[in-house]
Amino acid sequence: MELLKRIIYAEVLMMVMEIWMVPMTYSHGPWEDARATFYGDINGGETQQGACGYGDLNKQGYGLETAALSTALFNNGSTCGACYEIKCTDAPQWCLPGIIRITATNFCPPDHSKPNECWCNPPQKHFDLSQPMFLKIAKYKAGVVPVKFRRVPCVKTGGVMFEIKGNPYFLMILPYNVGGAGDIKAMQIKGTKTQWIAMKKNWGTIWSVGVKLTGQCLSFRVTTSDGVTKDFIDVTPPDWKCTGQSFDGKINF
Repeated sequence: MELLKRIIYAEVLMMVMEIWMVPMTYSHGPWEDARATFYGDINGGETQQGACGYGDLNKQGYGLETAALSTALFNNGSTCGACYEIKCTDAPQWCLPGIIRITATNFCPPDHSKPNECWCNPPQKHFDLSQPMFLKIAKYKAGVVPVKFRRVPCVKTGGVMFEIKGNPYFLMILPYNVGGAGDIKAMQIKGTKTQWIAMKKNWGTIWSVGVKLTGQCLSFRVTTSDGVTKDFIDVTPPDWKCTGQSFDGKINF
């Protein structure tokens, strides 16, 4: 009987430890007020690439479900990759029903020569949407509309991807297709023959390191803004090149 009690106690303890060790998933944030406009054409022209460092948004899985953020939201690129839900409000003559979900991929620059006319001037919270996404929540003639927005978890298909640029002595890594919180606050890199090496934010969501790692398989340790850390082991073969090659990390947040 005493042995049975010990076995049951051990099983319950293991269950509690498993629950405690599971990281918290990114939850929905509160609804906040902002404004939204659009840029580019109906096919998403002018919305590709941008201040976060992404390239072909269609190939990288973001498509046209993107936005450029004002200074108050962009945070010097710290929110690149973050996901938001947006709905048009308080303008019944312009608003359309429904909620869109977008990923932050660009920066809407301020124009300090027009302090009362540029929606992207601080401290205003503003989303410059791709035209197709704007037309899901508002009429074209509206131009600019009041909206409610909130942070939401990023739901991505497949693993986190890692694009390699720069040169053998100065690697520049672009992680994309990041799920969970979406935006990254820390990255480390590891070669087959090295320990983990801290990387520095270069610009947007591009991370760099000045260590020569050629001829080694590369692993990455990524920490998103909510504090969740995951290791992506041996993501590349040893013969990788700094030519914009992308490699699948296989897992996601």
